[in-house]
Amino acid sequence: MACFLTLLIISVVVSAVLHFVFKLYVRPGINSFISKVILGYIGAWQGSAVFGEWLVKVYGVSLIPAILGSLALLILMVDLVKTVKTK
Repeated sequence: MACFLTLLIISVVVSAVLHFVFKLYVRPGINSFISKVILGYIGAWQGSAVFGEWLVKVYGVSLIPAILGSLALLILMVDLVKTVKTK
């Protein structure tokens, strides 16, 4: 349960920064933010598998790979949808 909450917090923070600070979204609104949280969670979950386990761990979650995984998946998905949408 603690691992789930840690990944969820990472996902919400990364999604909020990308959505509200950097305005990186396909459509403005809460639906876009919620979809980012879901995709960000998947990216954070897979981050340790892709990037390995580095430095700081909280409840069994390596923070840096989880943050990088969440960022990578969110940026990739937004860019992919924008590319497909413009064609």
